[in-house]
Amino acid sequence: MTTTLITGANKGLGFETARRLIAAGHTVYVGSRDADRGRRAAEQLGSRPVLLDVTDDASVAAAAKTIEADGGLDVLVNNAGIEMRTADGGVVGAAEVTADMMRTLFETNVFGVVRVTHAFLPLLQRSAAPVVVNVSSGLASMARVTDPSTPTYAYPGVSYPASKTAVNMITVQYAKAFPGMRINAVEPGYTATDLNGNTGTQTVEEGAEIIVRMAQVSRDGPTGAYFDAEGPLPW
Repeated sequence: MTTTLITGANKGLGFETARRLIAAGHTVYVGSRDADRGRRAAEQLGSRPVLLDVTDDASVAAAAKTIEADGGLDVLVNNAGIEMRTADGGVVGAAEVTADMMRTLFETNVFGVVRVTHAFLPLLQRSAAPVVVNVSSGLASMARVTDPSTPTYAYPGVSYPASKTAVNMITVQYAKAFPGMRINAVEPGYTATDLNGNTGTQTVEEGAEIIVRMAQVSRDGPTGAYFDAEGPLPW
């Protein structure tokens, strides 16, 4: 039995990923920073709730102890993330972004990935087939955001693309450090979720496809790579 933890899994892409992996036979822990929402999501899914705020050391450490006591972990999906929008739902542009805004966003999107990965590394290292999936974005691709022919070129925000580019680098460096694990970054696509005010053009079913696929990668599968549903992406 494969045991999987998904952060930020009480809704959106995390919830759909949990649903699909449970259907594939995984035992899934639904990580949520809100205990009630996490419990309700777990009841709907038939999964296990675990209180987990990726911005809080004590919360992450407690979640790791809980999952260790239950038997360990094989797959970690670092899904929790925020974007930050203006009061009218728009993207915070380069003229409006502040260091404090970036610090808040990086606390979840970047430091949260490191905090959770670090806490669960001892459990993953005991697994026969450990996998880490870091949910990134197409906006993390330097090749795409500098190419005027791509939709990502027009995105006006600074914080979110920068945070996800950092996630890509974190992915590569962890993958090199732990060659026995499969550690990859994925781009779900522009999916309608609360993160973007449900403005995305894809459904969560479509967006979760690549996350689910890479969560089930084989022991001889790719690592240190960056994918969307169509295949490898340029860095």
